[in-house]
Amino acid sequence: MTRSRLLRHLAVAFTVAMLGVAGCAQLAEKERELTFRVVPGDAGWYAGLPDGVREMDIPLAGDGAAHHIHAWWWPAAQADAPAVLYFHGSRWNLTGQLFRIRQLHDFGFSVLAVDYRGFGKSDGGVPSEQSVYEDARVAWREFVALVPNARRRIIYGHSLGGAVAVDLAAWLDRSAPDGTEPARGLVVESSFTTLADVAKALSYEWLPLELILTQKFDSVGKISAVRMPVLFVHGAADRFIPARFSQALYDAARARKRLLLVDGATHNNSMRVAPDAYRDALFALFGLSEKGETRARNAHGAS
Repeated sequence: MTRSRLLRHLAVAFTVAMLGVAGCAQLAEKERELTFRVVPGDAGWYAGLPDGVREMDIPLAGDGAAHHIHAWWWPAAQADAPAVLYFHGSRWNLTGQLFRIRQLHDFGFSVLAVDYRGFGKSDGGVPSEQSVYEDARVAWREFVALVPNARRRIIYGHSLGGAVAVDLAAWLDRSAPDGTEPARGLVVESSFTTLADVAKALSYEWLPLELILTQKFDSVGKISAVRMPVLFVHGAADRFIPARFSQALYDAARARKRLLLVDGATHNNSMRVAPDAYRDALFALFGLSEKGETRARNAHGAS
């Protein structure tokens, strides 16, 4: 083969390779769009912030594309109340989460809830698995500043946010010195083992999606690294993410743990269907004080 012909072959091969890379990049972005399904603007049922909620912007240092993530801080009536760092799932921003955030506040918790970049008033474009993990760690630093006492801190994640919460808890426990706990516990509600497992459950189990998807969200591979107590909650009638995924996470967890399956609850309403059982499981597993338990019961009764 002459040199010129070889160069032409190499040029064609290079062009095909670049087109393939461009196509993969487009597919990867489409995959992220489908994973997070961000709905712009306020949720249709949102009627405004309750009294006492403070909006804040948390800077993302060293990120040229996204400068801050937006957050709500809703302190409890009691200054020494336990506090929840809240991570939501896909699709809806904070305005679509208020009903659940309000319930946690009614239980007696302070709540710091954050929108990942690309959601709500946060900066950034289409999120990714890596970017939401980074956002969670930025939110954690703000949470620690607001709640210096580790025994008052609880990490919570719903649905895809459960995978974010598991990643953060595993990272914190791996980084913490032996014998110390960065938080009192972790709550994982209506979540899953891996994103590929969910996709298979919604399509065909035989598809090798774990080899194709770039967004892994491998909670079942990380949960064994979590040392803090873990409460898994799932609606038994959840048709979007089956309750068997929380059972699998529970089985893989090595920390002190509890699984609360709520009869009649679907993907979003376990806290609403069984508020007493949910609240009691939280306080029992995490060993919260009797004073805190009384405060939670009174707050719930007044809601």
